[in-house]
Order: sequence, then C-alpha cells, then structure tokens
Amino acid sequence: MQHFYIDRGIVPGEQIELSGEDHNHIKNVLRMKRGEKVVINDSEKISHICALAGFGEGCSYFDALESFPCKTELGTEIVLYQGVPKKDKMDLIIEKAVELGVARVVPVMTKRVIVKIEDDKKEAKKLERWNAIAKSAAMQSGRGIIPKVDRVMSFKEAVREACSLDRILIPYEESETLGVSMKSSREAIAGLKGLKSIGIFIGPEGGFEAAEVEEAMKAGAVPISLGKRILRTETAGLTALSVIMFSTEE
Repeated sequence: MQHFYIDRGIVPGEQIELSGEDHNHIKNVLRMKRGEKVVINDSEKISHICALAGFGEGCSYFDALESFPCKTELGTEIVLYQGVPKKDKMDLIIEKAVELGVARVVPVMTKRVIVKIEDDKKEAKKLERWNAIAKSAAMQSGRGIIPKVDRVMSFKEAVREACSLDRILIPYEESETLGVSMKSSREAIAGLKGLKSIGIFIGPEGGFEAAEVEEAMKAGAVPISLGKRILRTETAGLTALSVIMFSTEE
C-alpha cells in the first residue's frame, strides 16, 4: 500500500484530508478509486490503514479503518552528519539513508568540503530538493516518519549539537593511528544496543582532517574503522548505517 503522512495526531473516527501534492498524486497519478486503501502515518508514529472516501475541491478524504503503532521505525534515533559531497552524491546519500532508517540528515561543511554554499537562495533550493528526496524515499520504503534534512552546519556547530545524543561515532580511514582496531570497532557497535540516539559523522571527499577528528573526540565521539578499504563518502555513511541498523533493530 502507498504511504502518506500528516503532521499531527489522528482522532479515532475522524475523516482524514490530504491536499496539495498528495492529493494530486492520489487522484491524477495513482488514479485511486473510492474504497482503495493506503497507509497514513501521523506525528505520533501511529500508522492508519485508510480507505478513500472521495474527493473534494483540491483534497482527498479518507476513513481510518485500523490503527497500530508504526512497525518500520528503529527504536534508536540515528542522525547522519554528512560532509557535503560534490555534484549530486548527496541525493543518493539521503535517499539510501532514509531507506536504512536514519531519523535526520545534517549536511556539514568540513575543511575538505569542495562545494561552497554561500548563497541563501541556493541553499534553500538545495534543502527543498533534499527534503523532497527524503519524502519520496520514506514513502517508497514504508517509513513511519519523513526524516528531515536540516540546514547546512559548520563542523563545530554539528559537533556541538551532537553532544546532546547518547553516542557519537566517527568512522575514520586512519583510525589505526588512534589505536582503533576492528575488534574495538565491533565492540563500539555492539555497545549501541538500547541507546536512544546516535550520531554518525562522515567526511566528504578527502575525509576528515586529523584536527577535526580530535575535536570530535574531545566532544565524546568514538572513532571506528569500517574495514581495511578506503570507502567513498557516499559508501561510508551507508555502510555505517547498515551495520548500526542491523545491530540495533528490535
């Protein structure tokens, strides 16, 4: 069934109204008929199986038939702090990160980021596109929420924000110089089970500078290894998310 979202709770027995792009998709793309069913997810992470009741002026009406807690969300909130990559790599990263269960994506300007976003209008346009990609990926993968892509942050800002999370991980290609082994990395991953929130820092092309890793470690970040191979920025975050999802999902 198709998934849709509303940003509030649903009162039992109420008729649910979807408008805008959702209405257009339902009526003109899916060409749904009365009685056909969809899943509508609310802000309380409750999923509702709903039947199309009819169309109004610019809106679609649904009757809720059955409600239950969303089964597709991880018990742990995972925030991906992604160094902004070149070209359209961020589109792929957002799409796949949402499919893997990330709760939020934060684009980060690190010292080795090549892309420069200095125009507010250009940044707003990028964020609009990135959030549209997140919504599409959430609908496709049956997520209970639409993960948000936040505004672009500086590295210092991102580290400061991440301090509020239960654990911060920073995969680092030169982790051996810090005494990090595959064994200690596995132990760090195993120790995530039961945590409420986790932040993952991924560098852009060229990775992190050593000073950035030191700064993150001072804030409590745990450096880990993702193996003996050098991974591209669009691969590293998805690898880390896959391992964490597998080890923490109930």
